[in-house]
Amino acid sequence: MQAPSPHIQPTACLIIIGNEVLSGRTQDKNLSWIAKQLNDTGVKLTESRIIPDIEQVIINTVNTCRKSFTYVFTTGGIGPTHDDITSACIAKAFGVPIERNRQAAAILEKHYTKEMLNEARLKMAEIPVGARLIPNPVSAAPGFCLENVYVMAGVPSIMQAMFGFVIPELKGGAKTLSRTLSAYITEGTIAEKLTQIQNQSPEVEIGSYPFIRNQRLGTSLVSRSTNEKALEATFNLIRNMLLEITPEVTEEDLAA
Repeated sequence: MQAPSPHIQPTACLIIIGNEVLSGRTQDKNLSWIAKQLNDTGVKLTESRIIPDIEQVIINTVNTCRKSFTYVFTTGGIGPTHDDITSACIAKAFGVPIERNRQAAAILEKHYTKEMLNEARLKMAEIPVGARLIPNPVSAAPGFCLENVYVMAGVPSIMQAMFGFVIPELKGGAKTLSRTLSAYITEGTIAEKLTQIQNQSPEVEIGSYPFIRNQRLGTSLVSRSTNEKALEATFNLIRNMLLEITPEVTEEDLAA
């Protein structure tokens, strides 16, 4: 894939696949971790979708997202059970066959004893034709990449190990920087002035997040931008606005 202009930030979408996430039985822990890794690489995660283990939903979602984002990442559904259908759905989305990948099968044969390597586990070696494998140093069964779609496990420790092999392939643009100011002020008190600052700062995204600390209501204002000078100018405008109302203004190191 051709490297993007350094002035253009590549985009990404995360597709979380699994009925267990939608039912609430399993709490997703991958989204925030992936978002931070991508931001550090200069790729902006602009959308995340949680979808069920339904073939047509997976196919349609993957096809929509791979045309709309620079990178697409999927988690979940590549295990050995009947409801692990992600690999087959990715193959159908790209219109290619799925096959028992020789390299993937060899990896599993090396990892498992003959008694443990059954047909269910060999299912994890079924990979779309033309895909490149993503190594899995935790539990052996690989993920894979097809064009701009990266297919990984849903278990956080396994996904993170796989992602370590993906990061070097990504072509990032400018990294998103952030500055945070917090004060014991309600959103309604500053909403009008904050809107004026946002209108003056088209290159900066300003987010307002209420909180309660020590039984006091306050607001954290997070400014994000790939333009460091614009970010600093906006940060100063927000700080001055807050100081006009209260001296209790603190800068915090919150997640971007």
